Amino acid sequence: MFDEVGKLELKLPGTDSEYGIIAGSDLLARLGEWAGHCLGRPGGRVMVVSNPRVFGLYGEGAEESLRRAGFDVHVWLMRDGERYKDLRSYSRLLSRLGELTFTRTDAVVALGGGVVGDIAGFAAASFLRGIRFLQVPTTLLAMIDSSVGGKTGINLESGKNLVGAFHQPAGVLMDVSTLRTLPRREVVAGYCEAVKHAVLSGGSLFEETRSHLSVVDTSRFKRVFESPDLIADIAEFVLKQAAFKASVVIGDQTEDVSRTDFRSRKVLNLGHTLAHSLEKVTAYRYFRHGEAVGWGLRFAGELSKSLELIHSDELNLLNHVVQLVGELPDISKLDAESIVRSFASDKKNVTGKLQWVLLQGIGSPVIVASDQIPELSIRACLDQLIKRTS
Repeated sequence: MFDEVGKLELKLPGTDSEYGIIAGSDLLARLGEWAGHCLGRPGGRVMVVSNPRVFGLYGEGAEESLRRAGFDVHVWLMRDGERYKDLRSYSRLLSRLGELTFTRTDAVVALGGGVVGDIAGFAAASFLRGIRFLQVPTTLLAMIDSSVGGKTGINLESGKNLVGAFHQPAGVLMDVSTLRTLPRREVVAGYCEAVKHAVLSGGSLFEETRSHLSVVDTSRFKRVFESPDLIADIAEFVLKQAAFKASVVIGDQTEDVSRTDFRSRKVLNLGHTLAHSLEKVTAYRYFRHGEAVGWGLRFAGELSKSLELIHSDELNLLNHVVQLVGELPDISKLDAESIVRSFASDKKNVTGKLQWVLLQGIGSPVIVASDQIPELSIRACLDQLIKRTS
């Protein structure tokens, strides 16, 4: 099935969980056939979770494909934006599943970006103590990162992703044709996460990502879809990125708090301590998540350099690749003190110590507890980063 597209099979050790990831172009027309294959049955009931913008673009075709395959399709739309990934939206989705008397043989389909995937997955994880769900990401960030690995969750006022569950999807379908409608900032956000994976991996993935970004102009991203060869390159790129994340997740499925080795799932949080703080202090209204990660990568590099973990040439290389992605939102007006205070609510805080993911070099992440880092170093690096953009 789908032999003409890229495929990746994930088997999670110690569990019965096994699912496939496929990437290619114009796949939504075959969504129903694929869903039936992943769920092991044709037909049944599905709840498509999306937002008005994405559903307006792709919902009709997705519904038609699912119905053609014999599915009874229901739709629930949430408001667009990270600030709506909250208890209210989550409760409303659960209430809708209950009103429709969904059962454990029914399924949820997440059609959208990371926000949609997170909240749909968390609802599926908790409704009836778990029903199956499918990830159909429509943003670059969701394709290469959030749709893979089974993390689901919502935000609280006190911090990002503080409530959630590990719930693996039954399958992930990445139709890169949907990327042609992404706004420039969403493209930049996705590529920032790609750089994070590349920096963690090093080696061929780093070189391929740097080469890819040298060819793809994120400010003119729609032009990529004028070339069949470039479309194929994008599909191959997202699958390689997803494969790297999967390789980490397989070895540490639930992010074991006791692990601090370089293959711990915690390393995927490179750049995220600052990123989550930037999002929080701006009430989730100013940054796309990946944009905040872009700044977080630069900060992690600067902090690593201040602790003499990374050489200047590798820090320069990191900053160069982040700059290839494109312009990030201005941070010169943000208050450094508010950002530092918000670090305390980060979910990577273990026994009162924040777990920083830093770099000993490209491809060499290291986890460092906050009590091993002088607070003055953190503040100095943050002040320096903010002043550079003023």
